Amino acid sequence: MQLGLITDSLGSQPLEKVLDTAAGLGLDTVEIATGNWSESPHARLGELVSSATAREALAQAISSRGLTLSALNANGNQLHPVTGPAQDRVVRDTIKVASEMGVPTVVLMSGLPGARGEKSPNWITTSWPPETLEILEYQWTDIAAPYWEELAGFARRHNVRLAVEMHGRQLVFNVATMKRLQGIVGDDVVGANLDPSHLMWMGADILAVIRALGSSIFHVHAKDARIERANADINGILDTLPPARTGERSWNYVTLGLGHPGGAAFWADFIYTLRSVGYDGPLNIEHEDVIVNSGEGVRKSAELLRSVVLRDTPDWAPARI
Repeated sequence: MQLGLITDSLGSQPLEKVLDTAAGLGLDTVEIATGNWSESPHARLGELVSSATAREALAQAISSRGLTLSALNANGNQLHPVTGPAQDRVVRDTIKVASEMGVPTVVLMSGLPGARGEKSPNWITTSWPPETLEILEYQWTDIAAPYWEELAGFARRHNVRLAVEMHGRQLVFNVATMKRLQGIVGDDVVGANLDPSHLMWMGADILAVIRALGSSIFHVHAKDARIERANADINGILDTLPPARTGERSWNYVTLGLGHPGGAAFWADFIYTLRSVGYDGPLNIEHEDVIVNSGEGVRKSAELLRSVVLRDTPDWAPARI
């Protein structure tokens, strides 16, 4: 496996400094965001689309530090009833750039439509009252299925895999919805970007998730979440408080090792279970802890992962007797 960094984790710093930091921490890969929900501090997507020189300069900046570009990230909501077309252009331009640069994976969200005639996305999390299922069927059948069938074909033509991040307030937010999407478009080009932090706060068993997804895991983010039991025991897990109000929330994104019970032992199990289902790709650190300095958080996360990562190819076999 390779250890990496989503460069937005250090978004206040210039790309050159971020790359130096990644190399200095002994990381192997970086993942760069190209727009939509990211301010894209380290890439100018328009230039990368139109200019081979810009693509070569980015590739050189990365490779000169002994790093590789493991993925481009276009997270956003391309199924938004109003802004979806603009976000879809970012997704498709990102796929084009990945294809030109030989980057195997584009990370993105599934998107989330509204109900029929709505101008805002509508995340359905219950089967009652009955209209919720009508909305959900419209979202999948009328909007998501035709969009994703066409997008999957576009990605195939560009020889790029799409790693969909299972995320709250998205149509694909858990294993079942991930498999539903793959059932529509196939599992050759569309798989999972496993960011365990989202599934943690939704109550999933992460190791069970890994085993259920298996070869559908195309890419992995290393990010932790912490259930704040004193608040969750009173209010439950669903939480609409802004991230800055960490002391009042039911859960928070935290620096690696400070969230899921077990600390480093959990992350060792996480990596071992990934290896057991055949995953040997990047583990890209994503820092979104609002009360820990980003440089410190990235450093501590890298130190933890370095202590538990499995890098070498397994070679032991029982003796033939």
